[in-house]
Amino acid sequence: MLAPAKRQQRHPLSRRQMLAALSVSLLAACGAKPTYGAAGRRPFADLYLCEGCDGVFERDAAGLSWRASIAGAQESGERMQIQGVVLQTDGRSPAAGVVIYAYHTDASGFYSRGAPTTEWSRRHGLLRGWVRTGADGRYAFDTIKPAPYPGENLPAHVHLTVLEPGRRPYWIDDIVFAGEFGVTERYRRERENRGGNGIVTLTRENGLIVARRNIVLEPHP
Repeated sequence: MLAPAKRQQRHPLSRRQMLAALSVSLLAACGAKPTYGAAGRRPFADLYLCEGCDGVFERDAAGLSWRASIAGAQESGERMQIQGVVLQTDGRSPAAGVVIYAYHTDASGFYSRGAPTTEWSRRHGLLRGWVRTGADGRYAFDTIKPAPYPGENLPAHVHLTVLEPGRRPYWIDDIVFAGEFGVTERYRRERENRGGNGIVTLTRENGLIVARRNIVLEPHP
């Protein structure tokens, strides 16, 4: 006679576990993408599939500051500062020594006036910049607000490439501006949140547009 099968023991869930499970269920029900903590973030298999990321190497990292100018005073357009903090994968600890390469269109929506001397200058245009974070993880770019591509349905955006010390570069979600052209509900749903959320709400401080975009480093494959 076969012995009765043992009943599998179930450990009671903690209040925190029950709330986490409920949150994931609600997100799934609403069609939203769940967010993962430090232990749950999975690396993107295509993290290094990055056309254009080699532009990050066009400046020597050792000579970079945490702040850089992309657009000079003579560049037409609304003055804007991009600023934020780069965080480790835990989303809390500042990340030092991280190079960020940023580029975007001009006030007419074109990548233009790049120098013919390098491929990425020709392709990405004049409005490019590089910074390297200090111990506090802060970074800033002084620039102008870009315009959307003429005749396209994409929102105005700023491309960002990240280079961590001793790693390969990778792209993260573009900076786009909440409530503006092209930033629709569908656009929001389709974001992968690489490097954290790239949809920012612009503010004005002392007559300057400010775009705050914190970056959370991605786990590596």
